[in-house]
Amino acid sequence: MFFNIIHTRIRYVFAILVLVLITVILKVFYIQVFQYNKLSKLASSLWSRNLPIKADRGIITDRNGKVLATNITTTSLVLIPNQISNKKEVAKKLSEILGVSYDEMYKHVSKKTSIERVHPEGRQLNYEIANKIDKLELDGVYLVKESKRYYPYKDLLSHTLGYVGIDNQGLSGVELMYDNYLTGEDGAIKYFSDGKGNKLELTEVYEQPQSGVNISLTIDLDIQLSIERELDNIVSKYKPDDALIIAMDPDSGEILGMGSRPDFDSNNYKNYSTEVINRNLPIWMTYEPGSTFKIVTLAASIEEKQVNLFEDKFYDDGSITVGGATIHCWKPGGHGEQTYLQVVENSCNP
Repeated sequence: MFFNIIHTRIRYVFAILVLVLITVILKVFYIQVFQYNKLSKLASSLWSRNLPIKADRGIITDRNGKVLATNITTTSLVLIPNQISNKKEVAKKLSEILGVSYDEMYKHVSKKTSIERVHPEGRQLNYEIANKIDKLELDGVYLVKESKRYYPYKDLLSHTLGYVGIDNQGLSGVELMYDNYLTGEDGAIKYFSDGKGNKLELTEVYEQPQSGVNISLTIDLDIQLSIERELDNIVSKYKPDDALIIAMDPDSGEILGMGSRPDFDSNNYKNYSTEVINRNLPIWMTYEPGSTFKIVTLAASIEEKQVNLFEDKFYDDGSITVGGATIHCWKPGGHGEQTYLQVVENSCNP
């Protein structure tokens, strides 16, 4: 009886141990198979760091492949604060080169973050400034490639093309409308560091950026250049408040050229008022057909035999009320009695 009780307890203990072992095996299997990617990324984030490389934005061309908007390569300043031992010295040197205050730069080099992008002072640096920083050979100070939008024809087609912000995001025109297509996928230079952020002597990994999709417009650059030239002539000769021209293929409806004044340089849009950069007049501005439509209404009247161009008369006393609105003639006091042929000749509003 006593031995039977012991054997029973041994079997229970053995069964429990087997269940525990099976549970452990299942847990390990779950971690290795189902949670591997998640845990691997979390582990990698503890010891790998990425220096961002901005992707080129898609190019915009005219119907014949002539480039209207492209990219130029610049450099930007990126800091790894944990790798900077003498923060005061680095802040002093960088502030002098970039022309910013020491206190502002010290905030950047002392920030509690794995990677610090110096914005906006360290963005899109010219060659001279970037070269000065590079020659310092400071630990934790990096210069990375950055793409900058460039419009080779400056103010040509500026309202239609639009412009982009400092992060290459579309803010207006085609740049905004097709931003999802034009925006590429950023790359990075991946390096490895210990828990304190100190760089490890391991091979860096280069992840190549992917450029955005190129877009071709129906615009014909030669026609557009002619439009821009004529708009300049109009403004120079007549000095209007605004002017606009549209050239369209009547068979397909494709816009071959479109421009207006005032315009702006898309490369330096910040130098212009919002009223100028945000108003594409051929699209935004309402314009009455005016005298050009008088021919249409008169032709319809003749076709329907409502008036005789030579015999019927119309008396213009200077104004007429239609639908509660008073329409005035351009000539004070009106034209008096006229035939309908004279109505056309005189461009009589009433």
